[in-house]
Amino acid sequence: MPTSRRRYQVTETDDVARALDEAAKRWPNEPRSRLIVRTITAGGEALAQDAALEIRLAALKRLQGSEPDAYGPGYLEDLRTDWPA
Repeated sequence: MPTSRRRYQVTETDDVARALDEAAKRWPNEPRSRLIVRTITAGGEALAQDAALEIRLAALKRLQGSEPDAYGPGYLEDLRTDWPA
């Protein structure tokens, strides 16, 4: 099919075959050529989620301990007295 977009050639190495076999479990009845696209897309989404998680964790680490007076002595114990046994 004519396109102005870049094309890539992928050799089905053992690693690629395993990835496509796993993709086939998630998306049965899809041809392997379509599984390549789905696997790349899912991998990109997973990488983006990992990056977002790393950003959130870094923010939490920066903020950790920044408000030492936010909760007074015995705060947790007082809070837990309201919990059902």
